[in-house]
Amino acid sequence: MSVGVLRVWLRLPGARTLKDKRAVVSGLLVRLRREFNVSAAELDLLDEPERALLGFAHLSNDGRHSDEVLMKLLRQLEGHRDFFVEQHEITIT
Repeated sequence: MSVGVLRVWLRLPGARTLKDKRAVVSGLLVRLRREFNVSAAELDLLDEPERALLGFAHLSNDGRHSDEVLMKLLRQLEGHRDFFVEQHEITIT
């Protein structure tokens, strides 16, 4: 069994307040959980309105499958216009 973990650092240039940030991040996490069948959470940078660190986990019998799912998720994030992916890190164990 393998676990894939994706950490993504986002820049949210339109978010001026924490309320603006939550409006984007909470909806995004719900949608990605449903669409990719992953666990998802905001991990850090909770008090910074223009930045977010999100974490996603995928469990599978095949590490390649977890990698594929997380890469598709990352590509979808990179195509979004409300924020920018500053950095990402994928680990498959």
